Amino acid sequence: MAIAKSRTPAIIKKYNADLQAEWMRDLAGSLNGDRRIGESELSTQTREFLGLLLEASADGIESLESKVWAPIREFLEDVSRSRAIQGFTSEQTATFIFSLKKPLFERLRKEFGKDAQLLGDEVWRTTELIDKLGMHTIKAFQKAREEVIARQQQELLELSTPVVKLWDGILALPLIGTLDSARTQVVMETLLQRIVETGSGTAIIDITGVPTVDTQTAQHLLKTVTAIRMMGADCIISGIRPQIAQTIVHLGVDLQGVMTKATLADALALALKQSGLAVVNSQP
Repeated sequence: MAIAKSRTPAIIKKYNADLQAEWMRDLAGSLNGDRRIGESELSTQTREFLGLLLEASADGIESLESKVWAPIREFLEDVSRSRAIQGFTSEQTATFIFSLKKPLFERLRKEFGKDAQLLGDEVWRTTELIDKLGMHTIKAFQKAREEVIARQQQELLELSTPVVKLWDGILALPLIGTLDSARTQVVMETLLQRIVETGSGTAIIDITGVPTVDTQTAQHLLKTVTAIRMMGADCIISGIRPQIAQTIVHLGVDLQGVMTKATLADALALALKQSGLAVVNSQP
């Protein structure tokens, strides 16, 4: 909603230093000694925001979607992204904007207290402006937080699929947890890349840590085995417990042609045998 001839920008300019000092004090109180953000950083952010606010509102308080408000929108998005990375909540992040209301309203009352109509108009305009800025901050925070969570999930997927070199030419991938489409893609990419890097001829996929195997999980395993074979390597699936074996048979999943073993040790012994190696007891 475009509002012209607002006197609030002039009040912000007149009391800029006082507004920042009181705003800083209220923000510091809301943080309650939180050390994730320092006083100098907070001072820089409040000073920069007030400067941008003065520039944007120089010709009146306009819609936040207009070009003149782009710098302040970008500033709030940067602040929100920084708060999301630092682990702040959306409420704590929004406080950065909403805590400006109190010192600003006090200045409005000081200037226009004798004119109830004028005071009411300015308070309403300013409330609308700060509320819109606050909502933009929350939306930006939520978007940034979702990006952080998505990145962390991807990193966890990569960490949960470690490829271990058991022997020259033999790799092992112990899986723990549910195997879904997204994770299958990570498993394939990670394992195939390691096969290329090491020139390994055998890859062992250990599913001892996979709690249940359903049709979808079995299909994902088959896709991974097929991809490994296309790279010219053999694949052994280990960790086939009795319950999982029964489930696979019950589901009618065809694992014919896929080498399987009950334990990782058995799979390693088979891989060594295929490589023409054997483990012997050195003690008589």
